[in-house]
Amino acid sequence: MNKTLIILGLCFYLLGLAHVAQAQIYKHVDANGKVTYSNIPSKGATKLDIEPPPQGNNASAPERPNRVKTPTPADFPRVDRGTQSQRDDKRKQILQSELEIEKKALEEANQAYAEGKSKPEVYRGANGRTFRNVAKYEEKMQRLQADVDLHKGNVELLQKELATLN
Repeated sequence: MNKTLIILGLCFYLLGLAHVAQAQIYKHVDANGKVTYSNIPSKGATKLDIEPPPQGNNASAPERPNRVKTPTPADFPRVDRGTQSQRDDKRKQILQSELEIEKKALEEANQAYAEGKSKPEVYRGANGRTFRNVAKYEEKMQRLQADVDLHKGNVELLQKELATLN
């Protein structure tokens, strides 16, 4: 008898897990226009009808409708090829200039990193002995490495952008 109750209880428990409860969602807009979403109904709130996500292993992401390319309006301003070519050349010059500046900044950041690495943080104790301040040194090196990484990333992005223009 006990085994039957346990098995029956286990079956009901598993059935309860299989059935996913759907919470109700309410939207409330106050006098100032602030929107609040909640699962608790409140005065003036509207109930939203939201479809539950698909369940099971066969659930897939909803299909997106094919995008239709909209034609350019007839009165849309057009640019002739010569003007566009001049704009593209100017953009390329600006990007190349920025790339040179970033390369110089990267070189300076690498030099600062190398210099910082060769100069550990030290202090003199009361008895005249020299001690290393490891925490301060590591903090300094992290800052210098972050600066190197920043400029390296900028150089890579500028090179990528220039590659799309060629």
